[in-house]
Amino acid sequence: MSTYPAAARVLAELEPQHRFFVGIDSDGCAFDTMEVKHKECFIPNIIKHWGLQPVAKYAREAAEFVNLYSRWRGINRWPALVMVFDLLRERPEVQGRKFEPPRAPKLREFIADEGFAKSNDGLMTYMARCPDPELETALAWTTGVNEAVAEMVHGVPPFPWVRESLRALADKADMIVVSATPVEALAKEWKEHDLARFVRAIAGQEMGKKSLHLELAAGGKYASEHVLMIGDAPEDMKSARAVRALFYPINPGHEEASWKRFHDESLHRFLRGTYAGEYEAALVAEFEAILPEVPPWKR
Repeated sequence: MSTYPAAARVLAELEPQHRFFVGIDSDGCAFDTMEVKHKECFIPNIIKHWGLQPVAKYAREAAEFVNLYSRWRGINRWPALVMVFDLLRERPEVQGRKFEPPRAPKLREFIADEGFAKSNDGLMTYMARCPDPELETALAWTTGVNEAVAEMVHGVPPFPWVRESLRALADKADMIVVSATPVEALAKEWKEHDLARFVRAIAGQEMGKKSLHLELAAGGKYASEHVLMIGDAPEDMKSARAVRALFYPINPGHEEASWKRFHDESLHRFLRGTYAGEYEAALVAEFEAILPEVPPWKR
């Protein structure tokens, strides 16, 4: 790919040191941070900055569904935010209170513009070209989220069997972090728990989408059956498929069991060349059955 964010140059310049490559998502996959980040940092700031206090209960339910308990788990914060607004608008309880959730037209234009990274820096660059009060609110929200994460989220260890799995792969595969979280927060977590030494790069939202991380770091450098993405969200699997990589799911709610299976069984299949096919398909089917498309209040 000829054009990519300047921050992603480190990925494009990675040279293989091993025959195998593994990308690893962070929040909710390597670290048990999804619940605390969304419930204590993202959602309170959504309610605060977007004026959702009159429907706070329903805003919380919608945000938890989108970001934690649905097939949209793990998507970038910006499309997730407008999805929360749209789910709120559909709810009879919200309509009954004569409350109008934000329509966020300017924010949607930012999301649709592929020329700007969906990060805080990308938003500020976009705002320089398209200033608008709505985007000022968006910037206040995302800044508030990051500040809350920095203050709140620390001391959360990786899931059991993560460290053991990375150690088992250390002399066999080139590994990087592949995440939609800001790099600063990722680096802090991976260094805090002494996992950064196992990975060659930490890729976050400033470096583009997860599929771009994988394409730049692994595309054309390894055989496709030697490239694996480990993630806890359908977006991780979609990113893997975009570059014809294999996918190993960390099942939400069953993370420890997923990592133990990876350590004891799946990583060895990957290295032996027996992972693709029926084995991977069975894991994916199990994973997809866990995350619904329809929110509980519509069932």
